[in-house]
Amino acid sequence: MKFATTNQTLWAGMIAAVLTLGAGTAASARDNPLDTGSQQQTAEQTRKQAREKAREEARAEEKTRAEGIRRRQQAEARRDAQRRQAAVQQAPPPRVAPRTTAQQAEARQAARRQRLDREQQQRRILAERQRADRHNKTYRSQQRQAAAERTRQLQLQKRAAQYRYEQDYYQRLRERQARWDARRYNPYNDAYFRTRPTYRYSYGGRYYQTNRFGADLMRQAVNYGYQEGLRAGRADREDGWRSDYRNSFGYRDASYGYYGYYLDQDQYRYYFRQGFRRGYEDGYYGRYRYGRRNDDGTFVVLAAVLAVILGLELLD
Repeated sequence: MKFATTNQTLWAGMIAAVLTLGAGTAASARDNPLDTGSQQQTAEQTRKQAREKAREEARAEEKTRAEGIRRRQQAEARRDAQRRQAAVQQAPPPRVAPRTTAQQAEARQAARRQRLDREQQQRRILAERQRADRHNKTYRSQQRQAAAERTRQLQLQKRAAQYRYEQDYYQRLRERQARWDARRYNPYNDAYFRTRPTYRYSYGGRYYQTNRFGADLMRQAVNYGYQEGLRAGRADREDGWRSDYRNSFGYRDASYGYYGYYLDQDQYRYYFRQGFRRGYEDGYYGRYRYGRRNDDGTFVVLAAVLAVILGLELLD
């Protein structure tokens, strides 16, 4: 009984001490509220620092992971390129299929056409050179005789303006012929003989073919004729002479600008006279019905009139 009483006394003392300590702590917290706030602020900063550190670690980890992916992709791309290169190097050369019978026949035909083209070119050059020689020798002699006879006729008729024009025409004609002779023309260097026909036209009830060089000469013939006819018509008007383009030396000669190539002489003279007649009428009557003046002072036939005169059609 004495021992039990002693234990009870001890427990009662311990309980009293604990209560006294708790009361002291609570009283101390009530007596110093600043210490409690400072502790809470410190704890919040610690948690904030922990969160920031965690985010930095997450970003670093993501960057490391992305860099690893990029390196793996680059390595895979290099391996693919190496595999493709190795495959190309190891692949056998492409086999060239042997020509079939049809292909061989087509090749023979193409070679034959090329050979025929060369032969036709040679014949064409020979024919046009002979024609040019005839024109430059025989026809020039006839021109001189016709010009001399025409001069006497105009002097008797006292047609001073027409006389001056025709003397000028013949002088320019001779100068152009001299420049052509000095040029030493070589048909083997002329693209005309290597160019296939691209136009067709009707002359004298027949159709002919020509390329762009021949078509340009046809246009030149018409425009040159128009220019000379314009001068001749103005001269007759100045002389007070009746309208008569057929009697003009330029109309009868009709070879200004022609040297024997690209076009037959008869055809060139035909197109020259078509332009001359229209130019003479415009000059004699003081108008521009068939032609116009360019900015450089030259006269040309209107495009619509030129198209009707030439009648050029593109080949299919």
